[in-house]
Amino acid sequence: MFEGFQREQVTTGGTTINLVHGGAGPPLLLLHGYPQTHTMWHKIAPRLAQDFTVVASDLRGYGDSGKPPGDPEHVTYSKRAMAQDQVEVMEQLGHREFFVAAHDRGARVAHRMALDHPQRVRKLALLDIRPTRDMYGHVGKEMATGAWHWFFLIQPYDFPERILGASADYYLRSRFQRVAGAEGVFPPEVVDEYARCFCDPAAIHATCEDYRAGASIDLVHDEADAGRKLSLPLLVLWGATGGATRGGRDVLAVWREYASDVQGRELPCGHYLAEEMPDEVYTALRGFFG
Repeated sequence: MFEGFQREQVTTGGTTINLVHGGAGPPLLLLHGYPQTHTMWHKIAPRLAQDFTVVASDLRGYGDSGKPPGDPEHVTYSKRAMAQDQVEVMEQLGHREFFVAAHDRGARVAHRMALDHPQRVRKLALLDIRPTRDMYGHVGKEMATGAWHWFFLIQPYDFPERILGASADYYLRSRFQRVAGAEGVFPPEVVDEYARCFCDPAAIHATCEDYRAGASIDLVHDEADAGRKLSLPLLVLWGATGGATRGGRDVLAVWREYASDVQGRELPCGHYLAEEMPDEVYTALRGFFG
């Protein structure tokens, strides 16, 4: 799926990050969401590599990256720690400054990265999210039912781990099967790869810790930055039936409270933009990063 890309494992200060990289041009880091891996970019990365040096990595705890055990404060899976991994990865690959495009949980990592490392991230594209602080600040029936896993995965160890571990393959596959036109959107070999990685008990624990951090230490960090706006160019894309619009929130208006240079639009699809509408996402990213 990533023909011509080089596979590599990079050791950071906190873990080991699995990635593929290839192409030529300005460096562009691609980050995936839950419960996926860097494979989610397989329809777009080869095209982007015609103009950019593309790095598609697995987040800490996901894919074939390292899966350190969680801690009581969930600092190990804070977006700050996960962002630091990726900054170190790019540094070791020779990229001190770079573009970032990210989806879902990876987009939350990328948002924190842009706050913590403004000298590193030149432009940022976020797919189908609103800021974590805004999401938890506007919880209603629509979010509680549509994003029920947010509230399940944050339950104390090891309740969700045991439940998911009993039916991990079914749980993983069911998340993609309910997407319209799923067979065309998610080729079997791609879902098999997601399942291979997710069904590891260490991955299940790590991904629960990711969400636990989102409901705890990440909010502490976000509150500390309340009122501070990103100054870099920000592109926001979201699906008409994705997660960013839950609760009737105006996605662009929300992001303009968090960043001063924002553009973006809604796409006629669900949550998995890069796989549901790869041509449109590629065109948007290519145009934005230039």
